[in-house]
Amino acid sequence: MANKLQTLSDERNSDRGDGNDEGSSSDSGEPPDPGGATFEITYLALQDFERTFRLPSFNKTRLKFPISEKTRKFIAAFYPDISFEQWSDWKWQVSNRILRVEQLEKILHLTAMERRAIIKKTESLPIAITPYYMSLFSRDDYLQPIRKTHIPWEEDPLSVSGEKIDPLGEDHHMVVPGLVHRYPDRVLFLVTGFCSTYCRYCTRSRMVGETSGEYSFSVSQWEGAIQYIKEHTEVRDCLISGGDPLSLGDEQLNWLLTKLRSIKHLEFIRIGTKIPVVMPQRVTRELCSILKKFHPLWMSIHFTHPDELTKETIEACTRLADAGIPLGSQTVLLKGINDNVETLKTLFHGLIKTRVKPYYLYQCDPVSGFANFRTPVEKGLEIIRQLRGHTTGYSIPQYVIDAPGGGGKIPLQPDYVFGREGEELLLTNFEGKIFRYPDPGGRVGWLQNKSRLEGVNYDQSSGVYIQ
Repeated sequence: MANKLQTLSDERNSDRGDGNDEGSSSDSGEPPDPGGATFEITYLALQDFERTFRLPSFNKTRLKFPISEKTRKFIAAFYPDISFEQWSDWKWQVSNRILRVEQLEKILHLTAMERRAIIKKTESLPIAITPYYMSLFSRDDYLQPIRKTHIPWEEDPLSVSGEKIDPLGEDHHMVVPGLVHRYPDRVLFLVTGFCSTYCRYCTRSRMVGETSGEYSFSVSQWEGAIQYIKEHTEVRDCLISGGDPLSLGDEQLNWLLTKLRSIKHLEFIRIGTKIPVVMPQRVTRELCSILKKFHPLWMSIHFTHPDELTKETIEACTRLADAGIPLGSQTVLLKGINDNVETLKTLFHGLIKTRVKPYYLYQCDPVSGFANFRTPVEKGLEIIRQLRGHTTGYSIPQYVIDAPGGGGKIPLQPDYVFGREGEELLLTNFEGKIFRYPDPGGRVGWLQNKSRLEGVNYDQSSGVYIQ
């Protein structure tokens, strides 16, 4: 009889101090338990952040994951009692997440507004931040972009009409528990409600963090979803999401991917995750060895801001890319966080250098209570227009709205069709110049108002109109 696979709870309550990864994965057909683990929080004595300290020496060859100089200083200031080997262990990161206001106050200078917002629990998601990701936060600036996306600072979250707790209608399109079939040939497989770090604008805030009740996750759900995919031969693409699927243990991921890859009509498997950004230590050599067995396997990584492109995150992405996994990014356009062209251009250029293709720029979903994060749609169109022609096309993601009620992703782009004159299509380029394209018999552009040409200068030497 095959050995029973270790559960996530068992793994995280095993020896956390040796820096070792979990045991080798198993191909056993018996599924692991996907969720519901609880974690003890270790309170550490606060050291003066500004004090002069000597960084402890360490043997780099012993570490499972590299540690930047900035991170080493953070460890010395706030976690002086742990080893670098512990810090590099993803299970230690999960078990020592910052969850409560008293833990935050040991590291950050909270404003009165932040403290009141946290205590009043004005949002549906609890606070959860890995020590690693906390090391990226400004201690004093509550308006720092990545700090704002994880620590509430409005006492009363802004709500507007049209918002919903499930704006994308995922529950309506859930064919079996945990499996959303919204597109003809694709399914969304929600395998866990656990994230190592919670984003305040989460579109699945209704379910993330739950360990019981309506949105609990279980082995029977996994098996039911897999059976549905087997029976529906039109499904050729499966996106594994949650929660964050990379928060599962190696054995769990190996079991899931083995089952999915055995389905002959399933051509394409994707994983959606933010783990390389908030807990890059999870991307171990062992994990990469497992993932590379299941090609073609793609990964979409949630990036928000250039501050997230650290040495550690770049290492995690490098490991995944070296394992042959094509990487794409998904970025949510957020008011006051990344809603300007320079911030996003810096992020997208950094991603390209890290072998991550900027894939989607999402308009923020109308989730109940999160209107403070949403920009007007024209802001996103303006940013795409400012990127197009001013940087390489590989650095420009597709701007999309995930239509409320289950309408699916709708791509948006600036309108470069200026109009039409007879058999010629009038097009505007990135410089604002208007060019003629021969298009006999075409109809594109005929709705545009031809009077737009009035007052536009025609440059005979170049043969183009200039606005």
